[in-house]
Amino acid sequence: MWFVTWSKPSTQRFPRCVAQRGQFLQVVRVKIWRSSVPGERGWWRGRSVSLSSCQSTARGFSPGFPPQSGWRQSLCPTDARVLFLRTHRHGDMLFLYPSSPAGSSSETMDTSVSQSPRPVGAPQVVEDDIDQYLIKQDGKIYRNRDQQLCRHGPLGKCVHCVPLEPFDEDYLNHLEPPVKHMSFHAYIRKLTGGADKGKFVALENISCKIKSGCEGHPPWPEGICTKCQPSAITLNRQKYRHVDNIMFENHTIADRFLDFWRKTGNQHLGYLYGRYTEHKDIPLGIRAEVAAIYEPPQIGTQNSLEILEDPKAEVVDEIAAKLGLRKVGWIFTDLVSEDTRKGTVRYSRNKDTYYLSAEECITAGNFQNQQPNICRLSPDGHFGSKFVTVVATGGPDNQVHFEGYQVSNQCMALVRDECLLPCRDAPELGYAKESSSEQYVPDVFYKDIDKFGNEITQLARPLPVEYLIIDITTTFPKDPVYTFSISQNPFPIENRDVLGETQDFHSLATYLSQNTSSVFLDIISDFHLLLFLVTNEVMPLRDSISLLLEAVRTKNEELAQTWKKSEQWATIEQLCSTVGVQLPGLHEYGAVGGSTHAVSAAMWACQHCTFMNQPGTDHCEMCSLPRT
Repeated sequence: MWFVTWSKPSTQRFPRCVAQRGQFLQVVRVKIWRSSVPGERGWWRGRSVSLSSCQSTARGFSPGFPPQSGWRQSLCPTDARVLFLRTHRHGDMLFLYPSSPAGSSSETMDTSVSQSPRPVGAPQVVEDDIDQYLIKQDGKIYRNRDQQLCRHGPLGKCVHCVPLEPFDEDYLNHLEPPVKHMSFHAYIRKLTGGADKGKFVALENISCKIKSGCEGHPPWPEGICTKCQPSAITLNRQKYRHVDNIMFENHTIADRFLDFWRKTGNQHLGYLYGRYTEHKDIPLGIRAEVAAIYEPPQIGTQNSLEILEDPKAEVVDEIAAKLGLRKVGWIFTDLVSEDTRKGTVRYSRNKDTYYLSAEECITAGNFQNQQPNICRLSPDGHFGSKFVTVVATGGPDNQVHFEGYQVSNQCMALVRDECLLPCRDAPELGYAKESSSEQYVPDVFYKDIDKFGNEITQLARPLPVEYLIIDITTTFPKDPVYTFSISQNPFPIENRDVLGETQDFHSLATYLSQNTSSVFLDIISDFHLLLFLVTNEVMPLRDSISLLLEAVRTKNEELAQTWKKSEQWATIEQLCSTVGVQLPGLHEYGAVGGSTHAVSAAMWACQHCTFMNQPGTDHCEMCSLPRT
């Protein structure tokens, strides 16, 4: 049973009135009590609700009967009689009988309490699947009964064994290794865990631009006022992070990416495609699992990288989405060989130099702005980003290590509004731009400790980039996971023409001839091969490959066999046969035309040196080895 207490002031009196049929009596705010037995006062719920839904369907007061203080009247929401009201006094109580059973009503009320409300004016957004999952989780850190400190029974709880909140800093600091940043969802629980349940929480994005629409003065640089002027920014180390762990599914993904540097000595870059999952080592944590690396067009040297425009970027994102993947980050190398005989690399990124340069922070901030994190608590519909940065560099043991980072939301705002510049002679320092006639830049400060141990505030010209960086642990699993199959002779990676590794039908025919697996799904489950089938200029399969992508995503061999019998795959096989490479079991794949005599009469590739020989010869003209 629900008791309702009026929250009107005791000095206010309603005028004498009679509610006509069809009119609604609106109750603005009430306080709810609950009792299991009618007439008994229950415990305090501390909720304020609106009774506008019960306005006209209630049993009313008898005409001419003024309710006294402490008087109670039963209201039945299923009765259609009109409510007649003469006077009300502060403290008068009403009984509310829910139309559904008491248990379901309480469950509905508890659910509404646990979910944090959406700020006023915030747009309706659909958050990521991992965010929707973590919102429903309890998130508390449960502890066992301490045999030495707990003095209660097995069913009791005390301060030594009561569950902790997911944002408890003492617990995070005592983990091994210590966790410096709480998870983003733990941070949300901290904001919404008060008495108001996050009613007034709004995660606002920082803006460094002048607000438009101010008509009281001429536009900048002729005028500016406190209404349109952006506030000054004091950089603080961010206490939370949107991603708590980065995990490569297996070592092969990273090894194939590093092969470019091993063969050329030039630095290289790639985009990480994977998915976001729960990271159980940190309360309400998020993990970015990397399943594949796509290498865009680029120009790399021993100490620089230049990303070129990629005309296939949209197609790659579309194919990845159909495979259940998304772009979760980017990776680049910063490797310098120290001893080629030992295979060691130079340890250059440490506390004495830098972890990320200012230019790399600006690039990471630009990528994070392109991949915003959808958030229901932000008036803009997005807040921060889950896009991560991975650096392949030398570690303390002079071996290749993978270090993960993100830049803070403050850095994202400075980069988005073009307020941050790198320093030419000091890569570890950034520089906040000064205002000009074209752009107003707010003052940017950071706090430091002087030689006397005092905390001082300094202008961010220059700026140590450590204030902008959030480090993320990067790991490999003990038991490797394979979204895509691994082959001893894998299909070439895209945009590696400088190595002589090209994606064409000759390389496809060579790949198919060297993979003798009887399972077609294992042969075709290669991320780079699927991209070639979609993006090749001879016969792109963008409109007819959905069934195959669904088979790879669900690991369904029957769907793969169904697609293998299609005309598209038969045409691909026929194109492969024209390059002179004999495919095993060609008739099983349903190729149309092209007899064995015609294939043998074409040019053939040597299995030892891959030289293309003229038809009619039994030995390779280059290495003189036999054809078979």
